[in-house]
Amino acid sequence: MQPYILGIDIGTGSTKAVAVNFTGQVIYAVQQHYPTLHPQPHYSEQNPETIWQAFLYCVQNVVHQTQTSPTAICLSSAMHSLIPVSAGGDALADMMVWNDTRSADIAERLMASATGKSIYENTGTPIHSMLPLCKITWIKENNPNLFQQTHKFISIKEYIWYKLFHEFEIDYSLASATGLFDIKQFTWNIEALSVAGINAERLSQPVATDYKRSNLKEEIASILTINRNMPFVIGASDGCLANLGSFAIEKGIAALTIGSSGAVRIAHAQPIFHYDTMLFSYYLDANTFICGGPTNNGGNAVEWLLKNFLQIPSPNPNDYTALFDRISQVPNGSDGLLFLPYLNGERAPIWDAKSCGVFFGIKPHHTQDFFLRAVLEGICYALSDVLDIVEQLSEAIEQINVSGGFIHSGLWMQLLADITGKKLCLVQTQDASAAGAAYFALKQLDIVHTYSSLTEETPVYIMPDKNNHAIHQKNRRLFKSLYPALKKAMHQAHDDAML
Repeated sequence: MQPYILGIDIGTGSTKAVAVNFTGQVIYAVQQHYPTLHPQPHYSEQNPETIWQAFLYCVQNVVHQTQTSPTAICLSSAMHSLIPVSAGGDALADMMVWNDTRSADIAERLMASATGKSIYENTGTPIHSMLPLCKITWIKENNPNLFQQTHKFISIKEYIWYKLFHEFEIDYSLASATGLFDIKQFTWNIEALSVAGINAERLSQPVATDYKRSNLKEEIASILTINRNMPFVIGASDGCLANLGSFAIEKGIAALTIGSSGAVRIAHAQPIFHYDTMLFSYYLDANTFICGGPTNNGGNAVEWLLKNFLQIPSPNPNDYTALFDRISQVPNGSDGLLFLPYLNGERAPIWDAKSCGVFFGIKPHHTQDFFLRAVLEGICYALSDVLDIVEQLSEAIEQINVSGGFIHSGLWMQLLADITGKKLCLVQTQDASAAGAAYFALKQLDIVHTYSSLTEETPVYIMPDKNNHAIHQKNRRLFKSLYPALKKAMHQAHDDAML
């Protein structure tokens, strides 16, 4: 069997493993799903042990299929997770996922303060309830016993890294997404630590994204059936590695991902700070920051459609295909029916955890199919708003390299091209974050010298339709006016629900 690098992305909905040979070709991929729990309104939690088991399964499955141990493993993971753990690395509570919004009031208070602005300008992380900074503060204020018992506050990648090596370490990339890490000094930020009520000893040791370990615990190596001395590269966050995996690291090229949520990102030599829009600036390597904005609502909103509009409790791929077939029969612009896709609150461009979903412009002739299409268009409108901001604060974007689950729908990709008016490029059909992790390791291990030599698949281009773009531009102008007009009512509804 040919030698390969194993890139693993520990995502929100699943863990994905992609085996890549030394020329960048994907030779095998596997995925293991797990649930998100919502025990109370505004709570989003997962069991860390379930994710650990998914990680083990993915590695074992790849090794079994390839009949050989990988040359190296590199890790990607979702950002903003938080697990309080004991000194022995045991979870003291379920993990708070990125879209857990119980700390919305804390984030709102911090965002309105001079301290919040200072923290943003030193950490590059938008002030929002997604932040571990806000989550730790919430635990301090609402569960003081858990706060006192916690030895360290860590992410899911750190949890798995500790299982592998019995060391609490975090890469600069994930650290730069916590709201606690100074991306100028590469140390934990004193001002943010003070807000959270902790010291640096209650967080992991930050290390560079090319940091490696090869002293794998013997019993773990046996379970995984891999070489104990094989190097693990700690890697980066899923967003940063998705840019790399979709080859969006050159000027004029943006990466756009729609999975459960969505994001628009560009590679930039320096962080981009702009407090009014709060673009993020996450560290990839010594020469590259990944800057952009995330949305809360992507594939999760489509899943909501299937479950709640179409009464399909466990959607399968055929259900998604049928949904897109129905949407294709509705004209572009849904004949004026608009949807604000803030089902789970929203991050960019409005940064409001108290926002909510809204249908607007309903007329008697709007059938169920119009509502289905309006949701898809609303997701794309929100991402297009983020794209506009990124472009205004950086440079002109000529091409969007796409990734995430939505790439399996030609209709959805064409809709995005029509709404943005940009050329889309599909380079990587496997998971871009997991593939990006493998590419990152290939370069850090000096197996390849440039990422540009790695692309094996023939790119697919999707061109925008000018007539459809004009229709959507008209809709977008109205779409952009709705949130400011409804913000006060949204906040009232959110606060009433919390009583």
